[in-house]
Amino acid sequence: MGKRTISTVLIFTFLSITLVGPAAAHGKTSDTSPPEARRQFLLEKMETLTGIPWYLLAAMDQYERNVQRSRPDLKEKKGLIAITVPSRLWTGVTNPDPEDTIPESILFFGGIGRDGNRDGKADPNNELDVLYTVTRFLSRYGHTWDDLREGLWNYYQHPTPIDIITHIAEVYKHYGTTQLDGNHFLMPLRYNYTYHNTWGDRRGYGGLRIHEGTDVFADYGTPVLSTCYGYVELRGWNRFGGWRIGIRDLKNNYHYFAHLSRFNKDVKKGDVVAPGEIIGYVGSSGYGPPGTSGKFPPHLHYGMYKFNGKNTFSFDPYPYLKAWERATAKKQRDAKKKEKKRR
Repeated sequence: MGKRTISTVLIFTFLSITLVGPAAAHGKTSDTSPPEARRQFLLEKMETLTGIPWYLLAAMDQYERNVQRSRPDLKEKKGLIAITVPSRLWTGVTNPDPEDTIPESILFFGGIGRDGNRDGKADPNNELDVLYTVTRFLSRYGHTWDDLREGLWNYYQHPTPIDIITHIAEVYKHYGTTQLDGNHFLMPLRYNYTYHNTWGDRRGYGGLRIHEGTDVFADYGTPVLSTCYGYVELRGWNRFGGWRIGIRDLKNNYHYFAHLSRFNKDVKKGDVVAPGEIIGYVGSSGYGPPGTSGKFPPHLHYGMYKFNGKNTFSFDPYPYLKAWERATAKKQRDAKKKEKKRR
C-alpha cells in the first residue's frame, strides 16, 4: 500500500474518531465513548494499516503520558495521543531549524518526521503525523516482538523504557483493553494487620540506608495481594528482601513486595496480574543467604518506585495504602448492599 493510500485511510480514521467517534463509526447515532475508548479505537486502526500492534502503541503512549505527568520540566500533551517525538529525532540532528515541518527538508537532514495527513507539513504536534511517523520508524526493524524491541531501543536509546513499554503492552494485550483502572489494598481486610509510615526510617543491615517502603505487620501466611493491574517483572530471592516479587503497573510505577514466606505458585515472572490477586504470603525471610528467615517479626515490606524517563526513585507508599484501604472497604460494603438487595 502506497503512502498516499495509507494517508487517505488515516485521515478517514482520524475524522471518524474525532468528529463522530467509534460508536458512530459502527452505525450508532451518538457517541459518549470516553477518551480511552477513542484512543484504543484509533490505535487499533493504526495496527490494521501498519501491522504495529495497537497494544504496543498504546503502551508507548501511556509511558510517555506518565513521564510527562511526573516531570515538572515537561508539559503534558493534551489530546488522544501523548507521544512526543524529540525535535532532534523529528527534524534531524544536523538540521539548523529544530522546528522544521517541511517533509523534504526533514528527509534531507535525516529526520524521521513525516506528513501523515497529506497537508504538506510534518507537524510534531499533529496526532496523525506523530502516529504515522512512529509506526513507520518501528516498521523499519520488522514486526516480531524482538524486532519491535529493537525499534524501541533505537528510538529511546535507554533500556528501562523498552522494558516498561513492552510490559505495559503485555497487560493491554492480556485484557484486550486500555481501560484498566483501580487498585486494591495489599491484604484481605478481614485479616489482622497493622502499619504506620516507616518510609525514610534508618536501616542498618548491609550498611546504613533509608527504609524505602512501609512495613505492614501481620501473621505468617497472611495472603499478600496485588495492588494494581501489572506485569510481574521479578520473582525470587534477595538478601535484603528475602523472597520478593516486583510488579510494574500502568503508570510507570514498580511495586515491591518483600519478606514473603512463599509465593503463589500460579504467579510467575512474566505473568499479568489484577488488583486483589494473591501473589504470595507474609513471612520473615531475608537478611541472609537464600532460605534465611526469622531474624525479625513477620511482616510485608511494601515499596513503590517510579521511572520518570531519566531516573528511578522511591516514594512514600503510605498515603496510597491508606487510600486503597478505604476504597477497598467501601467497595466491599457496596457489594454487600447490592447482594442484600438481590435476596
